Amino acid sequence: MPHRKDSDSRKLLRRLRDILAAPGASQDRLDQITRHIADSMGAEVCSVYLFRDPETLELCATQGLRPDAVHKTRLRLGEGLVGRVARSGRPVNTANAPAERGFRFMPETGEEVFSSFLGVPIQRVGEKVGVLVVQSREARQFTEDDVYGLEVVAMVLAEMAELGAFLGNADDRMPLAHRFPGLFRGTGAQEGAAEGRVWLHESRVVISNPVGDDPERERARLNEGVALLREKVDRMLSDSDVDAAGDHVEVLEAYRLFAHSRSWLKRMEEDIDLGLSAEAAVEKEQSQARARLEKAADPYLRDRLHDLDDLSNRLLRILTGQGKDTGAEMPENPILVARNIGPADLLDYGRKLKGVVLEEGSVGSHATIVARALAIPLVVHAARITTEALNGDAILIDGDAGIVHLRPEESVANAFRDKIAMQAEAQKRYAGLRDLPAITRCGTLMSLSMNAGLMADLPSMESSGAEGVGLFRTELQFLTRPNVPRRSELAALYTGVMDAAKGRPVVFRTLDIGSDKVLPYMKPQDEPNPAMGWRAIRVGLDKRGILRMQLQALIRAAVGRPLHIMFPFIAEPSEFVAAHRMLMDEVAREQRLGHGLPSDLRVGTMLETPSLVFAPVSFFRSCDFVSIGGNDLKQFFFAADRENERVRRRYDTLSEPFLALLEEVIGRCEAADVPLSFCGEDAGRPVEALTFAALGIKRLSMRPASVGPVKHLIRRTDLRDLRVRINDARQKGQPVRRAVTEYLAQL
Repeated sequence: MPHRKDSDSRKLLRRLRDILAAPGASQDRLDQITRHIADSMGAEVCSVYLFRDPETLELCATQGLRPDAVHKTRLRLGEGLVGRVARSGRPVNTANAPAERGFRFMPETGEEVFSSFLGVPIQRVGEKVGVLVVQSREARQFTEDDVYGLEVVAMVLAEMAELGAFLGNADDRMPLAHRFPGLFRGTGAQEGAAEGRVWLHESRVVISNPVGDDPERERARLNEGVALLREKVDRMLSDSDVDAAGDHVEVLEAYRLFAHSRSWLKRMEEDIDLGLSAEAAVEKEQSQARARLEKAADPYLRDRLHDLDDLSNRLLRILTGQGKDTGAEMPENPILVARNIGPADLLDYGRKLKGVVLEEGSVGSHATIVARALAIPLVVHAARITTEALNGDAILIDGDAGIVHLRPEESVANAFRDKIAMQAEAQKRYAGLRDLPAITRCGTLMSLSMNAGLMADLPSMESSGAEGVGLFRTELQFLTRPNVPRRSELAALYTGVMDAAKGRPVVFRTLDIGSDKVLPYMKPQDEPNPAMGWRAIRVGLDKRGILRMQLQALIRAAVGRPLHIMFPFIAEPSEFVAAHRMLMDEVAREQRLGHGLPSDLRVGTMLETPSLVFAPVSFFRSCDFVSIGGNDLKQFFFAADRENERVRRRYDTLSEPFLALLEEVIGRCEAADVPLSFCGEDAGRPVEALTFAALGIKRLSMRPASVGPVKHLIRRTDLRDLRVRINDARQKGQPVRRAVTEYLAQL
């Protein structure tokens, strides 16, 4: 790139920096900026469009178009050439704009006389801020240097926007960022409601100096930062805690190659030559690479986006000194806001949090499991909340409806507080039932257990009135650490779980990994449908060392006490037979070694696949107990991925086909005289729970907070009457859910 261009670019960026530093209104700043850019580019028009909302762009300043079009001209995302730039995140450069695909004529701007058009996105690490446009009467194609230079200017504008340079006030009509109340609709992954203050899991790096005065000094800073980053990545790879032969080594090697990429460094150095600071150059490259990779059809390339983001963020924190520990104090009643979070990080926060809001995540993710263990509401898929929220902002989270209110109006906050108060009052009523049996009015005794996965869950057993743990998820101990836990560590943990249960039964489900639960030290499998792929017992039977070690730990933890073990995701009897044989081999081995044994051993299966429903009665007789895994069984029965919001709520648990399937299971278990339970989200929903009870399932396992409401209704229900109503509705082809709901309304 010619030296003159470098010099012109640096002069323009310095002018923009001076405008940012000078006092004045946001509108005045933008007006000055458009004049300077038009002059520097030799263009007759320069316009800045900013987002009013995620779907609408507004002309906020212009040099060359009609002034009265400012704050009146608006475009939808994708509309016209400006909307096309915003949607694609890529420049549009044309010598004949009216002939360009998607052109939209806006007569109020007077732009019909301008033929050439160059528009570039104003964006900051995935956040779309707006579009910067230059135009001229002459039909000319802007040069690559022009495009590159305007992208550098757009980068500085994005940083100026982040620093609040364009915030509106009472005297102008500029968009007001981080000021207005915001409503975010996501997906409720854990029920409950909470009010508190925002605590960002990883505060955004703020670049206060997007313009560099001394390119040589900025280059040196960049190279020093990259060298330190590479040193840290190399050290991570050679860490003695990481096995040298694991599949994860390939992942870390690819990560290291990215960090050592010469082209990555070269592109950032070119940005510095045009006038950016080292930090701004890193972020510009991160933003543009993100825009490219997000649109890649290849899943492998899209996955590399996470590597790029992580490396770029690490480098930015090295250059700015803004580490995770920024010195900010966590507010009272913190509600965590993050793009995503791992189970270990969430456990570190513990019960200090009142709730969690994630932009990503899923209803079956590790974070969801931990949030349930901590009994705090969780909303996932809350798009763009990390870009809108600031530390300390007031926030309300409704995990039941999947709604988040940011900076709520007082009327909304008051209504929300009423809801929280009503829920608290209901929990007090349920607490009075804690020591009473779950017996129906017709004399049927039900057994209500809780689901758990952490030691943090166990205190809920006493307060909820649960009779035991119907499902203890053992995978969380593997997911929250960087390497495989030792057998002695697992044995100590399982001993602690049994101690905390105080003689109540605990059903340990063996390792259920794969699908959405990938171990940090296990290479993710490239499977088109991981939920139906290599997971759970399939992994255990292939990687026998891990399953054998876990079985040994369970046997040693239960010396002199009853032990209940359940194998997950059994699809055919032979898998249960193989897993059961492994367990008995380990029992025999412990006996040969002279070690103590459990006083009683019960081995069961989790029924999660429709195929197992139709296994012969002899298979059911070989089990000591059967537990219906409702979440997975539903998704496979209805062919509806429970992680897919478009379909997961489409099918009703109480529909006739699914009830017929449950009756098939109930009949086979009764014929085999084997205890049957239902475990999953539906077990904790009162309408579903009562329907299961009326069909003949007398054992239910649910989250602790659901035990009280379910017991409350069970004690008021006559299952004979309810069964008559259910049968009547089914014979008439009417919805069972409506029949059960009407029955409950009469109670």
